[in-house]
Amino acid sequence: QVQLVESGGGLVQAGDSLRLSCAASGRATSSPTMAWFRQAPGEERQFVAAVRSGYTYYTDSVKGRFTISRDNAKNTVYLQMNNLKPEDTAVYYCNAPHSAPALPPLWTWGQGTQVTVST
Repeated sequence: QVQLVESGGGLVQAGDSLRLSCAASGRATSSPTMAWFRQAPGEERQFVAAVRSGYTYYTDSVKGRFTISRDNAKNTVYLQMNNLKPEDTAVYYCNAPHSAPALPPLWTWGQGTQVTVST
């Protein structure tokens, strides 16, 4: 059974930092690519960052502020978020992106973790 459990969110002020964690179980632990996504109120879920074989990829709005990493021994993916901005407010999820971008990610979404950044 595949399970993705996100944690580490919270209410912070602009300029603060948070580190999110995503614990994977089951077949999700073998996914070569893992990514973070986020969904702000009233918006669609969007890609934030991905990691594959040591290479990392970021959406433009978080480059230089967020860092994705992966600990295969712990089956955990992290997202270090620095210099947070109010526009980073969203529910954050992890998943394994499909190789075809138009298709949904491989696994059932977890519950996500709420990040709220105040001014």
